[in-house]
Amino acid sequence: MHRLKLLPCFTAGACHFRVENILGKPNGFVNRPWKWQHSPRGRATSGVSGADRNPLLKASKSPMKKNENGDTQNEPRKHKPGLMPGLEDMLFYTITEGHEQIPIPKFISALKSTGLLTSDPRLKYCMDLLHQTVQSSSSGITLDRHLFRKVFGSNIVLLTQAFRKKFVIPDFEVFSSHINRLYENARKKTSGKVADYIPQLAKFSPDLWGVSLCTVDGQRHSVGDTKIPFCLQSCIKPLEYAIAVNEFNTDYVHQYVGKEPSGLRFNKVFLNEEDKPHNPMVNAGAIVVTSLIKPGANKAEKFDCVMNFLNKMAGNEYVGFSNATFQSEKETGDRNFAIGYYLKEKKCFPEGVDMIATLDFYFQLCSIEVTCESGGVMAATLANGGICPITGERVLSAEAVRNTLSLMHSCGMYDFSGEFAFHVGLPAKSGVSGGVLLVVPNVMGIMCLSPSLDKVGNSVRGIDFCQELVSLFNFHNYDNLRHFAKKLDPRRNGSEVKEESVVNLLFAAYSGDIAALRRFALSAVDMEQKDYDSRTPLHIAAAEGHVEVVSFLLDGCRVNPFCKDRWGNTPLDDAIHFNHHHVAKLLRNYQMSYSLPETADSNCEDERPPTSFVTNV
Repeated sequence: MHRLKLLPCFTAGACHFRVENILGKPNGFVNRPWKWQHSPRGRATSGVSGADRNPLLKASKSPMKKNENGDTQNEPRKHKPGLMPGLEDMLFYTITEGHEQIPIPKFISALKSTGLLTSDPRLKYCMDLLHQTVQSSSSGITLDRHLFRKVFGSNIVLLTQAFRKKFVIPDFEVFSSHINRLYENARKKTSGKVADYIPQLAKFSPDLWGVSLCTVDGQRHSVGDTKIPFCLQSCIKPLEYAIAVNEFNTDYVHQYVGKEPSGLRFNKVFLNEEDKPHNPMVNAGAIVVTSLIKPGANKAEKFDCVMNFLNKMAGNEYVGFSNATFQSEKETGDRNFAIGYYLKEKKCFPEGVDMIATLDFYFQLCSIEVTCESGGVMAATLANGGICPITGERVLSAEAVRNTLSLMHSCGMYDFSGEFAFHVGLPAKSGVSGGVLLVVPNVMGIMCLSPSLDKVGNSVRGIDFCQELVSLFNFHNYDNLRHFAKKLDPRRNGSEVKEESVVNLLFAAYSGDIAALRRFALSAVDMEQKDYDSRTPLHIAAAEGHVEVVSFLLDGCRVNPFCKDRWGNTPLDDAIHFNHHHVAKLLRNYQMSYSLPETADSNCEDERPPTSFVTNV
């Protein structure tokens, strides 16, 4: 059975339902009269059903034949292309807009427009099979429904979600265009200076600028220098903390490190009043957390343990190691050695920990490399509660992710953490290599790279991008998602929101709910919205004879009385047809005083008769 969705369409005297298939595309009409069984005047009457108009709903009739005894019986029904298709066929015809074939490059382009990449691990088997089929075929590079079913049948659920716009960012192309604009605006920021206290970092160009994002559904978008490896540096701190909490628990880890912002430089030789590092996001706290990872193991096992976690978080995308940066860190790490000895003196490490080996391991972790693209997937794993979006594998516990994001929110941006929490309101962590790891919980993760740093060590372009992102979209943790209309909400499907608004508005007019209509008007809702049949609330109220509703729409909302539905009827025509004389009189009087705005709809032209022809009903 194919699941269909019924959406109300209001015609005079009845509420009709239009059928949507599982992909959200209208397939025709199923009329379900609520009050009258007859068709409205001038409306029906083509004799063409919704099934006849759309081959996807047309039922195939079984031909009759006679058996040996001369009795008629049905022949076995044969499947015909496009008739009562399966889920794969329905999806295929939606993508191809009814055509029997689609060029493979065009299909790939349509796939990418949803945010899915051909390199997505979830699509690997399908894309490999498609490539093999094309290589062995002599028919060219077109995809028909049989090949589509063969290649993508195993991933039909994922593809259906994508093309139905059921991912967390439904209109991903529009969202990506906004990201590109924010990227270009941030590119203009040329202030800042590349970190030079670690010689290897000073070699990076200040012109590098890249942004890569991954949503919790695995939608991807990258712009700029997103394939260039760079060291995580301090961006490793929340990740190693999450690993430690995942391997042990929150209480155990916080026996050795606090949770409060320090208010001091990230590399300050300083502890809190309990002689513990303030939090895991400063150097002292990160060094202590490093000592907790895989206790009793040798250096190689410890490093492999962290790399294994990071690879899983990145969906097995690029995670490397820069030995040059590691050596550079060791040679210039006097401050960190000072912090290490101070921690050892204050007995901050678990018993039996080798402080020098811990520092060596810490320098290694800071020298782990990612790209913006792999870093974006890591951030998305945090946004997705510890489950990697592109593999579906749980990497971190929910407890570890929640605690990590909490500390990133309060302590992740060095001495700018309070300002960042105030203006951006999202968990983030920056590093002196120019990286900014940003998490929009339950939505997406973002990794930015721009080596030019401000005076507190944050990427100038990265900070600007994050601030502008939250200025445009309602991603701030304390943005009101219901009443703050000045920001965009990319999580909402624009067409579905509009559809819901139309249905609610027309139903209020149909039922005579004047209180609901007043609420809509006070909320700045367009009171002239139309349904699939181009019928407005005034059409519905006039057909139902709701005098108070008609009066409110005319006098209170000043709606256009000349709008025509798809059968060419105005609200006055409906009132006359259904013998609502008082409503018709109101509409006639209002028409005489109404003047069309310059931007009036072409279906709402003034066709009032000459004054001499106007009579009272």
